[in-house]
Amino acid sequence: MADPVPATPQPWVIYCDGSAMPNPGRMGIGAVLTEPNGARHTLSQATNTRGCNNEAELLALMAALRELQTRGATALLVYCDSSILVEQLGGVDVKPIARLAAIFDEARALLSSFDYASLEWIPCHRNGEADALARAALGILPRRPVKSSKNRR
Repeated sequence: MADPVPATPQPWVIYCDGSAMPNPGRMGIGAVLTEPNGARHTLSQATNTRGCNNEAELLALMAALRELQTRGATALLVYCDSSILVEQLGGVDVKPIARLAAIFDEARALLSSFDYASLEWIPCHRNGEADALARAALGILPRRPVKSSKNRR
């Protein structure tokens, strides 16, 4: 009789976003972390440093990953609205951004410290809560939802 296949642990779900005001400028980070049991946690903080939106996005991801390490997470699904972050970290053969190479390397190392990690791009309108947390860290109001131009019936 074969040994049973070990079950893959249920993943934590992360939505993360960063904001730089102006761009480049002060950076804020936000993340929503959801445990496998549905319990939610949020991160919202100013970095007290200056940088661009791409850097803020990376710092938000790394803060979320560090938090999950301390909570003992082993599997995670990460969603963010930065296509650059997903391309640079997702194994796609893209030209590295030289100025941010060290931070991307650090983020890759953090991601690889988990047994399972998936990073996916989502459109901005699906990342509103993380965006609002990043903006709140800088004292900026959340973006207003974009109204559809389609006629409703």
